[in-house]
Amino acid sequence: MKGLRKLKHILVFALPLVCTSPLLTKAQPMSGITDTHGSQYAVMTSTPLYSVTWDGGFWGERFAVFSQTSLQSMWETWQSKEGKGFNNFLIASGEKEGEHHGPPFHDGDMYKWLEAVAAVYAINKDPELDKIMDRFIGCVVKAQRPDGYIHTPVIIAELNKRKQAVATDGDNTVVGTAVGTKDDAAFGNRLNFETYNLGHLITAGIIHKRATGKTTLYEAAVKAGNFLYNFCQNAPEELAGNAICPSHYMAIAELYRETGDARFLELSKKFIDIRGMVENGTDDNQDRIPFREQYNAMGHSVRANYLYAGVADLFLESGEGQLMKNLTSIWEDIVTRKMYINGACGALYDGTSPDGTDYTPDNIQKVHQSYGRPYQLPHSTAHNETCANIGNMLFNWRLLLATGDGKYADIMENCYYNSILSGISLDGEKYFYTNPLRMSDELPYTLRWPKERKKLISCFCCPPNTLRTLCETQNYAYSIGQNEIYVNLYGSNSFNTKIDGIGELAISQQTDYPWDGKISIEISKLKGKKNFTMKLRLPAWCEGYRVEKNGQTIQTREDKGYITIDGTWKKGDMLTLDMPMNTRIIEANPLVEESRGQVAVQRGPIVYCAESQDLGGVDIDNIVIPLNTQFKPTEMTIEGSRILALEGEVIVRDEKSWSNTLYRDASTSKQRKTIRLIPYYAWGNRGKSEMTVWMPVGY
Repeated sequence: MKGLRKLKHILVFALPLVCTSPLLTKAQPMSGITDTHGSQYAVMTSTPLYSVTWDGGFWGERFAVFSQTSLQSMWETWQSKEGKGFNNFLIASGEKEGEHHGPPFHDGDMYKWLEAVAAVYAINKDPELDKIMDRFIGCVVKAQRPDGYIHTPVIIAELNKRKQAVATDGDNTVVGTAVGTKDDAAFGNRLNFETYNLGHLITAGIIHKRATGKTTLYEAAVKAGNFLYNFCQNAPEELAGNAICPSHYMAIAELYRETGDARFLELSKKFIDIRGMVENGTDDNQDRIPFREQYNAMGHSVRANYLYAGVADLFLESGEGQLMKNLTSIWEDIVTRKMYINGACGALYDGTSPDGTDYTPDNIQKVHQSYGRPYQLPHSTAHNETCANIGNMLFNWRLLLATGDGKYADIMENCYYNSILSGISLDGEKYFYTNPLRMSDELPYTLRWPKERKKLISCFCCPPNTLRTLCETQNYAYSIGQNEIYVNLYGSNSFNTKIDGIGELAISQQTDYPWDGKISIEISKLKGKKNFTMKLRLPAWCEGYRVEKNGQTIQTREDKGYITIDGTWKKGDMLTLDMPMNTRIIEANPLVEESRGQVAVQRGPIVYCAESQDLGGVDIDNIVIPLNTQFKPTEMTIEGSRILALEGEVIVRDEKSWSNTLYRDASTSKQRKTIRLIPYYAWGNRGKSEMTVWMPVGY
């Protein structure tokens, strides 16, 4: 690809790597982890796993909750009678007897949680976290088959079948034989999520190695990678049919970067090639047509976004131009026609595919948790599974690395603040599975998933995914280009690394972002004077800014969504970026029918909502936002977390109940009242409530 140069290792499934290249020297790991091998086509590389730490501020507060409460709380859940996740590994490893319980993807959920623990351990080196990881890893290693396969439902069924087969009476005759089912066999059902589980095992093994220097889980990860490689060689069509929710696409690309084994790069390409072998494929699984013929986002949004991120990984390794054509077109389709204001994806609980059918009654394809038609973005029934929003972030991270274009960082930030952070309670112990934009007690039907945050959800894929992604936020804050330092996400932090041509470098960032747009960035460690470029992301919401260096206004230029500052730097140099944060009233494209005549409120990167606790008894449906409303930022605390709410005078309609009424004359009765809006991510933390992001507009 023209304009792209080869650099060495870039990113991980959810977590950036240690970076090196001909331009970048090997980062100096604190725990003695050696460099990894790999090459990819990219404009920038990621930063070392433990090179960025939060120093207070918004993300510092959140990281403290995740690292001190959430990880431990989820470990308790895994060991509980209701959680059962760890119990499955105890049985599969032979430590106890019993049957498998829970969904088939529970293994992957535990691997995601382990990745979160490892990511935190990389920062705080908490010995208790190390003990927890060792306890779980011991079971994983004992449960894994010699060929690298591990899926606790199958391993447990095999163990129990062997025990039953050797059971004898007093005359040594067999008295029992296990009756197997299709689901008991390896790859007996494509909805057993085996490759999904293996993908998360591989990713967790890589991260655990980088965080601890230990290789026990990493060796299990390599064995799992070898199993997938051999399986693909022997039964590619069967493997293609079992690529449900393909976390293994990203994992194998990362395993190639870690090992330098060309077989895994070959496998990464093969994964995409063989998707066209699936007979009777569906839009729900994005395998109705070969990937290189896909130009629009379709089907199950988690599976789709994982696929797109995995294909982006292959592009970063191969530079195949056709893949970037597909990805760019799909990205445009998502961002301009199918994504919610908070970066969320997957509008439909259930529906029918707009493309994969001839619309005869017996041939209509179902879709679930799905991208729908363009502009089909309902509010109350929006599915917006947190995993899909995480997948959207992962997809955009890879496109950012491939292009250096800040528009992808904008989507990442939107997802982080507004549709990933919303998935976990402020106290760090309760979760949402879906993220609707409206919650009303008036709905005459029951939605599939809880209206309140829960510690344990029957489908537990989102909580550990949310936790690992949030525990890794700091690793997306910076990236490195050719003699360039990119600042992608703002927050009070310390960044320490070593870069070829620059040497040891430390950067300190201080800010009250996202509540305030003033950011101070100090070069806190640098030997001598060095020439390089600082690139500060210019968010799409920003209108007007000022940059100073050492107190003096300086000349800058804008380049693909970044404020670019060339020059000579030394220890003590200070950059100050000031971006005024004005409250914006947002409207949607009129083709989004549910948002016609309504507006949403956003300040900086934060999307706001009205929650019933802050409305003084006013119904959420009776609020009207005048376009000239002046919202005043106001500090408040919810569940011990400091937030910035917005207070403003709005119109409140005085309407009678709509009970048993479908249509009536429009009401003109109205009054004015001051209400409070809170960040969308913070709703649902004060008990059961009603909530809405979109509200009628007044003129």
